[in-house]
Amino acid sequence: MKKAVHSLLAAAILSATVLPSSTRASVSQAANGGYQGLFDVKARKAFLAQNPSSNARKACLAVDADAKWLNIEVIKGLTTTEGYGTDRSGNQYAWAVMVLSGRALAGDKRAEEMLKAFLLKWADASAFSETEKIHDAYYALKRLMLPTVVAYSIIRDGLGDDEKQKLIAWIDPLVRRTDQIFEGSVDYNNHRYLADSVLMAWGSLTGDQALYQKGLDRFRVILDDARADGSLPLETRRGARALWYMRQSLTSMTVMAEIAAGGQDDLFDATAADGKKKSMWTVLSYWMNGMTNPILVNAYSAENYIPGPEQDFMKPDFGFLENRGNGRHYLAFLEALAVHEPANFTQRRAGALLEREGANERPLIDEFAGGNATCFWRLG
Repeated sequence: MKKAVHSLLAAAILSATVLPSSTRASVSQAANGGYQGLFDVKARKAFLAQNPSSNARKACLAVDADAKWLNIEVIKGLTTTEGYGTDRSGNQYAWAVMVLSGRALAGDKRAEEMLKAFLLKWADASAFSETEKIHDAYYALKRLMLPTVVAYSIIRDGLGDDEKQKLIAWIDPLVRRTDQIFEGSVDYNNHRYLADSVLMAWGSLTGDQALYQKGLDRFRVILDDARADGSLPLETRRGARALWYMRQSLTSMTVMAEIAAGGQDDLFDATAADGKKKSMWTVLSYWMNGMTNPILVNAYSAENYIPGPEQDFMKPDFGFLENRGNGRHYLAFLEALAVHEPANFTQRRAGALLEREGANERPLIDEFAGGNATCFWRLG
C-alpha cells in the first residue's frame, strides 16, 4: 500500500452559496449552454479530436479492447452474497463497458461499434432483469448501471432509432429499480447516494425532471446530515473502513455535482440549510484530514459497524489510495475536481492528492465515477 499519511495542511476556509430547499432546476436548461448526463459528451469528443496527442486522449485509449468481451455470458440477475461484500459477477461486464466507452469517446470507431453491439446483446437478453430484490444485490446493480448510463450517453447520437429505443427500454426500468427502499440504513448511506447519482444521470439524459431532482435533493440531505466537521455519521462508524466509505460518498457527491453543472445548478458551492456553512468542501476536507490524522476519525469509527475485513478500527484501511488490482482506482473522482479552477484551499489539496497518489496509475477508472474518469475530465 502507498503511504497513507502525508504532510497535508489544515482545513480550508470555505466560501459557499446556500442551496435553497425550493431549488427546481429544469433539465431543459441543457439546451441553453449546459449539457445532459455526467459530462458534455460533444464538447469532450471535440476536445479529444482536436488534441490527438494529449495525455487525456492517451488515457482514453490506454486499455485495449478485447473482442472476447462480445462473448461474455449474459447475467440474468444479480444475487445476494454471504457475509461482507457484494455480487461481483458483473465486474467483467462493467470493465468492458468502461473501457469501450473511453475508447469510443476518443474516436475509436471499432470500439464504438463493439460497445453498441455489446449493449444491444445484453438488452436483447434482458440482462440483470432477474436481480434479487434485496439491498446487497441492488447495490451491485447500482454499480453497473452508472457506467451503462454513461456509455449510452457516449454512443446515443450514433444509434438508429430502433437501437436507441431498445436500449432505453432495457436501461430505464433497471435504473428505476435502484430507487427501491429497503427500510434500513442503506436507504440513507452511500448506497442511497450511489442510487441517486444513477437516477440523476439518467434523468438528465432523458429529460425526466423527477429523476434529476432526486440528485439535487439527496445532495442537500447529505450536507444536512453531515456533522459540523464534515464527517458523515453513517460512514464514519464503519471502523477501519470509515474513510473508505467517506471516499465512496464523496465520489457520488462529485457525480451529482457534475451532472447538476450540466443543468446549470451549482452543487459544488451549495451549503446545508442549517446555517452551519457545511458544503461538499467541508466533507472533502474532513476526509483528507482523516488521512493525515486518523485520530480525528477514531471517535466515530470506534462504533465498528460492519467494518469490513479489518476488525481493528485503529488500523484504517487506506486501500483506496492505490489501484485495486482489477483496473479500478477509487481516487478516480478527483479527476473531475482537478479540472475546475480551485475555489478554495481544500480543492487545491485534492488536486495535490490526485497528483501524488494517482498520477502514475492513470487512467483512473471506477464504476462509482461512471468509468474512465481520466478520459472524461483530464485536460492536456
